[in-house]
Amino acid sequence: MEKVNARSEGVDARDKEDMSMYLAFDDTDSIEGMCTTFLATEMVRFLGEYDLIGLPRLVRLNPAVPWKTRGNGAVCLRFGKGSGARNPIGRIGEDPIHSYTGCSKPADMDVVLERGEEMLRRWSRVEEDASPGLVASLRKPSQDLYWSTVRDIVEKKAVLAELERIGARTVELAGGRGVIGASAAMAWRPRDRTFEVLAYRGEDRWGRERFVSPETVEALDFRFPTTFNNFDRVGGRAAITPNSPCPVLFGIRGDSVEDLPLAMSSIESEPVARWLLFLTNQGTDDHVIWKWQRLVPNRSYAVKGTVSTAPETHKGGHVIFKLDPLGSGPLLDCAAYEPSKHFRDVVRSLAVGDRIVVVGELRESPRTLNIEKLQVLSLADVWEKEGNPVCPSCGKHMKSVGSGQGYRCRRCSTKASDSDVLLIRASRGIDVGWYEPPVCSRRHLSKPLKRMMG
Repeated sequence: MEKVNARSEGVDARDKEDMSMYLAFDDTDSIEGMCTTFLATEMVRFLGEYDLIGLPRLVRLNPAVPWKTRGNGAVCLRFGKGSGARNPIGRIGEDPIHSYTGCSKPADMDVVLERGEEMLRRWSRVEEDASPGLVASLRKPSQDLYWSTVRDIVEKKAVLAELERIGARTVELAGGRGVIGASAAMAWRPRDRTFEVLAYRGEDRWGRERFVSPETVEALDFRFPTTFNNFDRVGGRAAITPNSPCPVLFGIRGDSVEDLPLAMSSIESEPVARWLLFLTNQGTDDHVIWKWQRLVPNRSYAVKGTVSTAPETHKGGHVIFKLDPLGSGPLLDCAAYEPSKHFRDVVRSLAVGDRIVVVGELRESPRTLNIEKLQVLSLADVWEKEGNPVCPSCGKHMKSVGSGQGYRCRRCSTKASDSDVLLIRASRGIDVGWYEPPVCSRRHLSKPLKRMMG
């Protein structure tokens, strides 16, 4: 396999300006099928007379948006006359896909828009409530649009005003809500970034059970340590395969664009019909609001506070406790739901007085902060009973008189109160540090501890 130029992709990640034409699209899929990233491969194929500039961009947006399909991801491509290094970044059938690090002349917008609309209409699942949008532009929107869309809820009217300002052109189907995500993907200027290689199935296999060897997936963490979120050891299953009947066979994420094609080749699976490398904001925590004045539902926050009530396990296995956000508002219910599996044991180990940071999505109803991960800053002392009080006269352990009635020495009748019991500091079972749920319970945007600590 031809080697990807890592240095050139570093330039791409820093978003070096050039003369390319931007084409972005979103909201083409549904729960029943399709995938916006698959449409990216079709766009590349159908616009083959133009060069692809840099890596295709897969940009995940606010995961708390109520109307998202699955991963709430949009795609942005760049087309023109390539210059600089030419890198292999994918394959469709037997045909390789290359991209260039620079651009000397942009693609013709009329041609790209016409072809792009044809592909959008051909592949979008409009009949299954998709609301596709496509944006073409020679200029990028303000990066503020990206940060608003990954952390907040943005009105389409404001997006269209920004697109008009930069002279962009759009195609909107079935309401065109996808224009919002497409514009945000175009506006992204990475502060942090990761990469993903996506492998796709042949169309004759869509909707059928996938074959991906779990043993080869489990080996990824050891063979390619720059990759992450590959295998869920708690559930004993691969995390790189989707659960929907979409065209994706598997996707491997990592910090090294050079390692990903090699990692893909190490997987034993059904035939890979096509594959493509993406530059992404996945695993970056871009969606998390760290500085806030008030908590608004359908956003994700990092909240520092003190555990105010002991965690309780509710029907269904969900664990909930109240957090006092250090004078920044009323007590906040924090929840670890059943799919987070053993992570709930960490939450159950919390005690009143512990100081923590909780990262998660604020749900509207019921109003809970759904925990994505948490950091223990300090642990409160928890005491447990070691034994009954010792009689000061006889030196013998006293016996309980009854619940809440204290203790009495059987020999000399000396009395003691409940507060005189012998206590010992309890072992907590957790330490100061970060904790996260198992791989299959993590969100696309959530930064794994592997990246945080590495």
